[in-house]
Amino acid sequence: MKKQIIFTPNAPAPIGPYSQAIKIDGRVYVSGQIAADLAASGAGVAEEARQVMISIGEILHAAGMNYHNIVKTSIFLKDMNDFTVINGIYGEFFSGDYPARETVQVSRLPKDVSVEISVIAMED
Repeated sequence: MKKQIIFTPNAPAPIGPYSQAIKIDGRVYVSGQIAADLAASGAGVAEEARQVMISIGEILHAAGMNYHNIVKTSIFLKDMNDFTVINGIYGEFFSGDYPARETVQVSRLPKDVSVEISVIAMED
């Protein structure tokens, strides 16, 4: 049971003492991803969500996986009124057999972003 650190320059580098993802026993645990640069530029929640999902895809690719391998997603929103928008963007990255998921509103997210998403993926 060897732990493998997953890192790709194609996704944001961690902003603290954590890894983009950890792979162990055929599972990948992807840390919460944010789109800090987009949030700082005033981009909307849809742009943030799309970039977060793209970053997750890049991290999964670095681990030899893709969106199909996701079994669990956690979505953290600054404003639950953005749920419909986020749900639409999120759905663009799947073609059925959706992962389990929860979506919660939180009082604040790192770098004052509007959305943070983490996932767990498993090898086929």
